[in-house]
Amino acid sequence: MALLGVNIDHVATVRQARRTDEPDPVWAAAEAELGGADGITFHLREDRRHINDRDARLLRETVSVKLNMEMAIAPEIVDIACDLKPAQVCLVPERREEVTTEGGLDVIAHRSRIRKAVKRLADCGVVASAFIEPVDDQINASAEAGFHAVELWTGGYAHARAPSEVSERLAALARGIETARRVGLIVHGGHGLTYRNIAPVAELPGFTEFNIGHSIISRAVFVGVREAVRLMKDLLVRHAPPG
Repeated sequence: MALLGVNIDHVATVRQARRTDEPDPVWAAAEAELGGADGITFHLREDRRHINDRDARLLRETVSVKLNMEMAIAPEIVDIACDLKPAQVCLVPERREEVTTEGGLDVIAHRSRIRKAVKRLADCGVVASAFIEPVDDQINASAEAGFHAVELWTGGYAHARAPSEVSERLAALARGIETARRVGLIVHGGHGLTYRNIAPVAELPGFTEFNIGHSIISRAVFVGVREAVRLMKDLLVRHAPPG
Protein backbone atom coordinates (compact mmCIF):
# COMPACT_ATOMS: atom_id res chain seq x y z
CA MET A 1 0.00 0.00 0.00
CA ALA A 2 1.24 3.48 -0.85
CA LEU A 3 1.90 5.85 2.03
CA LEU A 4 -0.16 9.02 2.49
CA GLY A 5 1.49 12.41 2.68
CA VAL A 6 -0.91 15.18 3.72
CA ASN A 7 -0.28 18.65 2.31
CA ILE A 8 -1.28 21.29 4.87
CA ASP A 9 -0.75 24.39 2.67
CA HIS A 10 -4.46 25.10 2.37
CA VAL A 11 -4.82 25.51 6.11
CA ALA A 12 -2.29 28.34 5.85
CA THR A 13 -4.21 29.74 2.87
CA VAL A 14 -7.30 30.17 5.07
CA ARG A 15 -5.20 31.81 7.77
CA GLN A 16 -3.61 34.24 5.33
CA ALA A 17 -7.01 35.26 3.96
CA ARG A 18 -7.41 37.28 7.17
CA ARG A 19 -3.71 37.77 8.02
CA THR A 20 -4.34 36.30 11.45
CA ASP A 21 -2.97 33.40 13.50
CA GLU A 22 -5.60 30.76 12.85
CA PRO A 23 -6.09 28.13 11.64
CA ASP A 24 -2.53 27.05 12.39
CA PRO A 25 -1.02 24.68 9.80
CA VAL A 26 1.34 23.31 12.46
CA TRP A 27 -1.66 22.24 14.53
CA ALA A 28 -3.21 20.75 11.38
CA ALA A 29 -0.06 18.69 10.85
CA ALA A 30 -0.37 17.25 14.35
CA GLU A 31 -4.02 16.40 13.73
CA ALA A 32 -3.09 14.76 10.42
CA GLU A 33 -0.53 12.59 12.20
CA LEU A 34 -3.18 11.53 14.71
CA GLY A 35 -5.42 10.59 11.78
CA GLY A 36 -2.74 8.28 10.40
CA ALA A 37 -0.77 10.44 7.96
CA ASP A 38 2.54 8.85 6.99
CA GLY A 39 4.01 12.20 6.05
CA ILE A 40 3.39 15.94 6.10
CA THR A 41 3.98 18.04 2.99
CA PHE A 42 4.29 21.81 2.82
CA HIS A 43 5.28 24.23 0.06
CA LEU A 44 7.39 27.19 1.07
CA ARG A 45 6.80 29.49 -1.88
CA GLU A 46 9.07 32.39 -2.76
CA ASP A 47 6.20 34.84 -2.22
CA ARG A 48 5.17 33.17 1.10
CA ARG A 49 1.52 33.29 0.03
CA HIS A 50 0.53 30.60 2.55
CA ILE A 51 3.23 28.70 4.45
CA ASN A 52 5.77 31.08 5.98
CA ASP A 53 9.21 30.69 7.55
CA ARG A 54 7.78 30.34 11.05
CA ASP A 55 5.56 27.48 9.90
CA ALA A 56 8.46 25.71 8.21
CA ARG A 57 10.64 25.99 11.32
CA LEU A 58 7.94 24.72 13.68
CA LEU A 59 6.97 21.88 11.34
CA ARG A 60 10.60 20.74 11.31
CA GLU A 61 10.65 20.83 15.12
CA THR A 62 7.33 19.09 15.74
CA VAL A 63 6.46 16.69 12.89
CA SER A 64 7.36 13.12 13.85
CA VAL A 65 6.55 11.47 10.51
CA LYS A 66 8.26 12.12 7.17
CA LEU A 67 8.47 15.85 6.45
CA ASN A 68 8.39 16.71 2.74
CA MET A 69 9.15 20.28 1.66
CA GLU A 70 7.97 21.34 -1.78
CA MET A 71 10.13 24.10 -3.21
CA ALA A 72 11.39 25.97 -6.24
CA ILE A 73 15.04 25.79 -7.29
CA ALA A 74 15.61 29.42 -6.23
CA PRO A 75 18.92 29.76 -4.31
CA GLU A 76 17.20 31.42 -1.32
CA ILE A 77 14.83 28.47 -0.92
CA VAL A 78 17.65 25.95 -1.36
CA ASP A 79 19.48 27.76 1.46
CA ILE A 80 16.43 27.40 3.72
CA ALA A 81 16.06 23.71 2.86
CA CYS A 82 19.70 23.07 3.71
CA ASP A 83 19.19 24.81 7.03
CA LEU A 84 15.91 23.04 7.87
CA LYS A 85 17.01 19.61 6.66
CA PRO A 86 13.54 18.05 6.13
CA ALA A 87 13.43 14.34 5.41
CA GLN A 88 12.81 15.10 1.73
CA VAL A 89 12.35 18.01 -0.64
CA CYS A 90 10.31 17.92 -3.81
CA LEU A 91 11.41 20.37 -6.51
CA VAL A 92 8.44 21.89 -8.30
CA PRO A 93 7.86 24.60 -10.92
CA GLU A 94 6.68 27.86 -9.44
CA ARG A 95 5.03 30.91 -11.03
CA ARG A 96 3.77 33.90 -9.08
CA GLU A 97 0.54 34.15 -11.08
CA GLU A 98 -0.59 30.53 -10.63
CA VAL A 99 -3.23 29.52 -8.10
CA THR A 100 -1.53 26.18 -7.50
CA THR A 101 1.29 24.24 -9.12
CA GLU A 102 0.13 23.20 -12.58
CA GLY A 103 2.14 20.71 -14.61
CA GLY A 104 5.53 19.27 -13.87
CA LEU A 105 9.02 20.67 -13.53
CA ASP A 106 10.87 20.80 -16.85
CA VAL A 107 14.03 19.00 -15.77
CA ILE A 108 15.42 18.99 -19.31
CA ALA A 109 15.12 22.75 -19.85
CA HIS A 110 16.58 23.60 -16.42
CA ARG A 111 19.03 20.69 -16.26
CA SER A 112 22.09 22.68 -15.15
CA ARG A 113 20.38 24.63 -12.35
CA ILE A 114 18.55 21.54 -11.14
CA ARG A 115 21.70 19.42 -10.97
CA LYS A 116 23.40 22.10 -8.88
CA ALA A 117 20.42 22.34 -6.52
CA VAL A 118 20.12 18.56 -6.14
CA LYS A 119 23.86 18.22 -5.43
CA ARG A 120 23.80 21.04 -2.90
CA LEU A 121 20.84 19.45 -1.14
CA ALA A 122 22.54 16.05 -1.16
CA ASP A 123 25.68 17.61 0.33
CA CYS A 124 23.45 18.91 3.16
CA GLY A 125 22.02 15.43 3.72
CA VAL A 126 18.65 16.12 2.07
CA VAL A 127 17.26 13.76 -0.58
CA ALA A 128 15.28 15.21 -3.46
CA SER A 129 12.26 14.25 -5.53
CA ALA A 130 11.24 15.82 -8.84
CA PHE A 131 7.61 16.76 -9.48
CA ILE A 132 7.30 15.91 -13.17
CA GLU A 133 4.80 14.82 -15.78
CA PRO A 134 4.81 11.11 -16.67
CA VAL A 135 7.01 11.58 -19.73
CA ASP A 136 9.96 9.27 -20.38
CA ASP A 137 12.42 12.04 -21.29
CA GLN A 138 11.66 13.95 -18.08
CA ILE A 139 11.92 10.78 -15.99
CA ASN A 140 15.27 9.86 -17.51
CA ALA A 141 16.56 13.40 -17.06
CA SER A 142 15.50 13.26 -13.39
CA ALA A 143 17.56 10.11 -12.85
CA GLU A 144 20.55 11.72 -14.55
CA ALA A 145 20.17 14.85 -12.36
CA GLY A 146 20.59 12.79 -9.20
CA PHE A 147 17.04 12.67 -7.84
CA HIS A 148 16.21 9.70 -5.63
CA ALA A 149 12.49 9.83 -6.51
CA VAL A 150 9.96 11.35 -8.87
CA GLU A 151 6.47 12.51 -8.01
CA LEU A 152 4.40 11.95 -11.11
CA TRP A 153 1.90 14.73 -11.83
CA THR A 154 -1.54 13.12 -11.66
CA GLY A 155 -3.34 16.29 -12.74
CA GLY A 156 -3.82 15.07 -16.31
CA TYR A 157 -5.79 12.12 -14.98
CA ALA A 158 -7.62 14.19 -12.35
CA HIS A 159 -8.75 16.78 -14.90
CA ALA A 160 -9.80 14.23 -17.55
CA ARG A 161 -13.53 13.86 -18.12
CA ALA A 162 -14.14 11.59 -21.11
CA PRO A 163 -13.71 7.88 -20.23
CA SER A 164 -11.26 7.45 -23.11
CA GLU A 165 -9.10 10.30 -21.81
CA VAL A 166 -9.20 8.93 -18.26
CA SER A 167 -7.96 5.57 -19.59
CA GLU A 168 -5.21 7.26 -21.61
CA ARG A 169 -4.02 9.23 -18.60
CA LEU A 170 -3.97 6.15 -16.38
CA ALA A 171 -1.99 4.28 -19.03
CA ALA A 172 0.50 7.17 -19.18
CA LEU A 173 0.96 6.99 -15.42
CA ALA A 174 1.48 3.23 -15.59
CA ARG A 175 4.15 3.70 -18.27
CA GLY A 176 5.76 6.45 -16.21
CA ILE A 177 5.97 4.19 -13.18
CA GLU A 178 7.59 1.46 -15.27
CA THR A 179 10.16 3.85 -16.75
CA ALA A 180 11.00 5.39 -13.38
CA ARG A 181 11.49 2.05 -11.69
CA ARG A 182 13.63 0.84 -14.58
CA VAL A 183 16.09 3.73 -14.02
CA GLY A 184 16.14 3.20 -10.26
CA LEU A 185 13.76 5.91 -9.06
CA ILE A 186 11.18 5.65 -6.29
CA VAL A 187 7.75 6.73 -7.54
CA HIS A 188 5.30 9.06 -5.79
CA GLY A 189 2.12 10.61 -7.13
CA GLY A 190 0.17 13.79 -6.56
CA HIS A 191 -2.00 16.65 -7.80
CA GLY A 192 -5.77 16.81 -8.08
CA LEU A 193 -6.37 13.53 -6.27
CA THR A 194 -9.66 13.34 -4.36
CA TYR A 195 -11.85 10.86 -2.49
CA ARG A 196 -13.78 10.38 -5.73
CA ASN A 197 -10.88 9.69 -8.11
CA ILE A 198 -8.13 8.12 -5.99
CA ALA A 199 -9.16 4.47 -6.47
CA PRO A 200 -7.92 3.84 -10.04
CA VAL A 201 -4.58 5.54 -9.31
CA ALA A 202 -4.12 3.74 -5.99
CA GLU A 203 -4.66 0.45 -7.81
CA LEU A 204 -1.66 1.05 -10.10
CA PRO A 205 1.30 -1.07 -8.92
CA GLY A 206 4.47 0.89 -8.21
CA PHE A 207 3.36 4.03 -6.40
CA THR A 208 4.93 4.17 -2.95
CA GLU A 209 3.49 7.49 -1.77
CA PHE A 210 0.69 9.91 -2.59
CA ASN A 211 0.74 13.56 -1.53
CA ILE A 212 -2.78 14.95 -1.23
CA GLY A 213 -3.85 18.28 0.17
CA HIS A 214 -6.85 20.20 -1.13
CA SER A 215 -9.37 17.36 -1.04
CA ILE A 216 -8.39 16.30 2.48
CA ILE A 217 -8.46 19.83 3.89
CA SER A 218 -11.79 20.48 2.14
CA ARG A 219 -13.29 17.38 3.76
CA ALA A 220 -11.78 18.41 7.09
CA VAL A 221 -13.96 21.54 7.11
CA PHE A 222 -16.90 19.21 7.76
CA VAL A 223 -15.42 16.24 9.62
CA GLY A 224 -12.13 17.46 11.07
CA VAL A 225 -8.56 16.79 9.97
CA ARG A 226 -8.15 13.47 11.80
CA GLU A 227 -11.25 11.94 10.27
CA ALA A 228 -10.53 13.33 6.80
CA VAL A 229 -7.07 11.76 6.84
CA ARG A 230 -8.43 8.48 8.17
CA LEU A 231 -10.98 8.32 5.36
CA MET A 232 -8.32 8.82 2.68
CA LYS A 233 -6.04 6.24 4.31
CA ASP A 234 -8.92 3.76 4.27
CA LEU A 235 -9.31 4.29 0.51
CA LEU A 236 -5.60 3.65 -0.07
CA VAL A 237 -5.84 0.43 1.94
CA ARG A 238 -8.98 -0.68 0.15
CA HIS A 239 -7.57 -0.06 -3.32
CA ALA A 240 -3.96 -1.09 -2.75
CA PRO A 241 -2.64 -3.37 -5.52
CA PRO A 242 -2.16 -7.01 -4.47
CA GLY A 243 1.23 -8.27 -3.40
